[in-house]
Amino acid sequence: MSQDALSLFEPDDSARPFADRLRPATLEDVVGQEHLLGEDGPIGRMVAEQRLVSMILWGPPGCGKTTIARLLAERTNLIFEPLSATFSGVADLRKVFNAAQKRREIGQGTLLFVDEIHRFNRAQQDSFLPYVEDGTIVLVGATTENPSFELNGALLSRCQVFVLKRLDEHALDTLIERAEHALGRSLPLEAEARQALVAMADGDGRYLLNLVEQLQTVHEPLDVAGLAHLVQQRAPLYDKSQEGHYNLISALHKSMRGSDPDAALYWLARMLDGGEDPLYIARRVVRFATEDIGIADPEALHQALGAWEVYERLGSPEGELAIAQAVVYLATAPKSISVYRGLGAARKLAKRTGSLMPPPHILNAPTKLMKNLGYGKGYQYDPDTEDGFSGADYFPEDMDRERLYRPTGNGYEQVVRDRMREWERLRRQMRVRNEQEQAEPPPADDGREL
Repeated sequence: MSQDALSLFEPDDSARPFADRLRPATLEDVVGQEHLLGEDGPIGRMVAEQRLVSMILWGPPGCGKTTIARLLAERTNLIFEPLSATFSGVADLRKVFNAAQKRREIGQGTLLFVDEIHRFNRAQQDSFLPYVEDGTIVLVGATTENPSFELNGALLSRCQVFVLKRLDEHALDTLIERAEHALGRSLPLEAEARQALVAMADGDGRYLLNLVEQLQTVHEPLDVAGLAHLVQQRAPLYDKSQEGHYNLISALHKSMRGSDPDAALYWLARMLDGGEDPLYIARRVVRFATEDIGIADPEALHQALGAWEVYERLGSPEGELAIAQAVVYLATAPKSISVYRGLGAARKLAKRTGSLMPPPHILNAPTKLMKNLGYGKGYQYDPDTEDGFSGADYFPEDMDRERLYRPTGNGYEQVVRDRMREWERLRRQMRVRNEQEQAEPPPADDGREL
């Protein structure tokens, strides 16, 4: 038979995607996941003992989840059954379970790999339980979403969750070297363009190899601009409705709290580049100003509200600069959660004390009856006193005073703290004087009528 005739029936390897042709042939060839697959890693130890448990592989796209599952089946002599939760239903699962049961009867195990397992609904996830429990299948599920939120507790309790890392620069460089070896030549990239190629991949090995595939027909060395012109840069991984959204806003919040304006600007840029609604960020910035700064810098709230208003007037991209200004201001402002803690303590106290009435002296008395009941009696108008402070007690009469707001020595709160200490000194002084007046005996009665 001629070579031409053979080519009609034999698969053309060059037609396969480059990333598929370069899939690792052994677990030792998998890059970036040594913490799981190494000799001391949990999966590496299982392989050495030829004892796999059902597991969930949680990690970003292109980090090797599918490859690891296939290689695990090979190394432990299990039949590899792949399914995608995107395209499969209960009927497909039933076929796999029936086939696995038949294999088990002749002593052959099955590794069921389910890609995007979080896309199965609760009933579909529950269908795995009896087959995982009795060992009919070893389930390996792959997901890019947090299993704690996306998978049933019953299924999670029967699986170990392993977190795969996004591929770092060293791992991506290794993939480029393997690609160059397969191509038989170096990539036509200048040094800076090579670094830019790694940055474009954003930790995704499959995406990196797809980029490399686009460079196969290029022969003249490319600089960064030439590379950017040839390939389309990948959009950052950011799902506004999923965990990435909450991770990045948490990073922004904690960077401002930690007084790190550089990190705060970085996370702000990540969110904006990912397509986050700037008004959502503005609202969170306002919250931060009241929760984490408060009276330590009263101007912080004005800055945050101002940024919100500026963005509503200008929109993107000009209005984003106002948000950035507020982020830097808040990150560099003194911090205090005294008001936050004070409100929390006050709420607990209010629940504990119930419906106690305010003291009569601070109640208005618009009627004669209310005056007769003592409403407003003895009330002092503080701004009209000599010190601007009367020292009156404004808590209910049937409860003791409690310190709820405890200002720090940070920023303007130090001034507030000193002022409150002076008021407390005056309050104690007045309390002693009142006690002395109450302890003095009444004047003696000389028997004369007035």
